[in-house]
Amino acid sequence: MTAAAVEAGWRRRLERRELAARLFVVACQVATLLGLLFVAILLVDVAQNAAPYLRRELVTNFPSRFPHQAGYASALVGTVYVAGLMSLVSFPLGVLAAVYLEEYAGPGPLTRLMEVTIANLAAVPSVLYGLLGLGLFVEGLRLGKSILAGALTLALLVLPLTILFSREAIRAVPFSFREAAYALGATRWQVVRHHVLPYAAPGILTGTILSLARAVGETAPLIMLGALQYVPFLPRGVLDYFTVLPIQVFNYVSLPNPEFRRLAAAGILLLLAVLLALNATAIGLRRRSQIRW
Repeated sequence: MTAAAVEAGWRRRLERRELAARLFVVACQVATLLGLLFVAILLVDVAQNAAPYLRRELVTNFPSRFPHQAGYASALVGTVYVAGLMSLVSFPLGVLAAVYLEEYAGPGPLTRLMEVTIANLAAVPSVLYGLLGLGLFVEGLRLGKSILAGALTLALLVLPLTILFSREAIRAVPFSFREAAYALGATRWQVVRHHVLPYAAPGILTGTILSLARAVGETAPLIMLGALQYVPFLPRGVLDYFTVLPIQVFNYVSLPNPEFRRLAAAGILLLLAVLLALNATAIGLRRRSQIRW
């Protein structure tokens, strides 16, 4: 076989590979555009149905039998309470567990067992966490159908995800940073506090955003806890009865009056607004950390 034939065969294979790479990029772009298109169609449909109820009373009125007088005041406050308490519990525990597994725990059967357990817990269906919260917090610790019980249940739900995301962020910090700090006489805790965690903070906050978004939209665990569907008052403490936006939307959708479905569509937009606000806050903190470090 001559050199020209070898070169021609090599060029044909190279052209086929380049064509396959271009086709793969086009397929990825088409898949992304289709996903965005479906989301846009869904949002437009929801916005059209919700248009008559996008008014101030949507966030100031309590649930009612009459759709034009009903609102989401108690559900909105309950969502903020639950999300805030859940973050206060899951974020520090998740970050501390990730720091221990990445910086302190040595290789061994116990470490491998913890890693496998955390990975498995991240894939457990959310309804099982609702059953766990019902048995542990509502019945076992006698917290009742309270905000605290709901927040602790959702904290258990997102804790494995927070640990996994935090571990990946800590693992992404170059090991040379640690070596430089050790060379200057820093202790392990000083290295973790002044070098590892600051540089891993953007990735940790990104994981927190994703975990928080999942928890705020969960309904099954809170239904298993017995969260109320009709709460005509604002909660005053963490041991009060509560409801959240997903449960209130579910309640309105299940009512026979078609006007309540329009009200539920308005609640969906309100829930999206709450998620965007919470995510914007976390993104702002992440951006501030990136600029600082």
